[in-house]
Amino acid sequence: MKTPSRFNGKKYLNTIPTSMGFNYGLLLRRWLTGEEEREPRRPLGPFRADAAALAEVVPPDALRVTWFGHSSTLIEIDGKRFLTDPVWRLRASPVALGPKRFFAPPLPLAELPKLDGVILSHDHYDHLDKDAIQALGRTGVPFFCPLGVGGHLRRWGVPASQITELDWWQEVRVGETHTLAATPARHFTGRRLTRDNTLWASWCILGPQHRAFFGGDSGPFESGFREIGEAYGPFDLVMLEIGASDEQWADIHMGPDHALAAHRALCGGALLPLHWATFNLAFHSWHQPADRLVEAAGTDVTLLLPAPGQRIEVSAGPLADFWWHPYLSTPALVQPA
Repeated sequence: MKTPSRFNGKKYLNTIPTSMGFNYGLLLRRWLTGEEEREPRRPLGPFRADAAALAEVVPPDALRVTWFGHSSTLIEIDGKRFLTDPVWRLRASPVALGPKRFFAPPLPLAELPKLDGVILSHDHYDHLDKDAIQALGRTGVPFFCPLGVGGHLRRWGVPASQITELDWWQEVRVGETHTLAATPARHFTGRRLTRDNTLWASWCILGPQHRAFFGGDSGPFESGFREIGEAYGPFDLVMLEIGASDEQWADIHMGPDHALAAHRALCGGALLPLHWATFNLAFHSWHQPADRLVEAAGTDVTLLLPAPGQRIEVSAGPLADFWWHPYLSTPALVQPA
């Protein structure tokens, strides 16, 4: 049953029990003593997207995607372009000591092509970049976000006429041919001292020829993903987070194995992993999520693992050229076939 979000008068709630209780003493010890390679030993890149190619007219039957890092992607689907969770800033934090990017954005914001919409999953700093939102807002682009997130945008100067806020299972038409549907996820929200006073969401991008799913952030949520797949699948492209997972916050981030389970539940096609190799947000090595994903997926899943800024045709099939291997300090366990 398609159930809208629940708000208890103070905060939004997940549909299943979700724990976010951290042992801060243990976290500090792990942070100080862990030997994981949490950041690359040498800078990644530079990477560069092809601005001229991205500016070309999108064919009415195309499905392409460009990963800019973390959860920022440019989706070209059946003649329209959508940008997800644009984060261009140096740090995923309101302060100068926060997690720093491993590589510069592959394309300056000013060189992005004309967009049909910006899709936002939630308000965490590594997904909602005030500077990027303000710059994009000045272009007149429409923003699509979960309930409450529009308040941030309005405070930052984006006109209300450019903002559409949706609850879970609500839909909005974009032009005459495309539909965006906000769907559930298992996560939380908050900036600075507030928590869960805005909603989080995943998104279905539905064109006349193709269907794509953008998961935002979520913990394990197979029943919810199955419901989304039954309502809007099968999908030609599924984009799910695989990084920043840990046993201490296992309810709010999936990691590679749960992402594969989510992909199956969604009736997914090609899988593009997000939320890795951009910021140091967990205790695993910076490349572990992709290495584990490749190992666990085997040949059963069409994996898309482009380098940052690399535009890919989803119909071209698997892409795993292991762009990150030359940056490893020790030989990779998984090698290209």
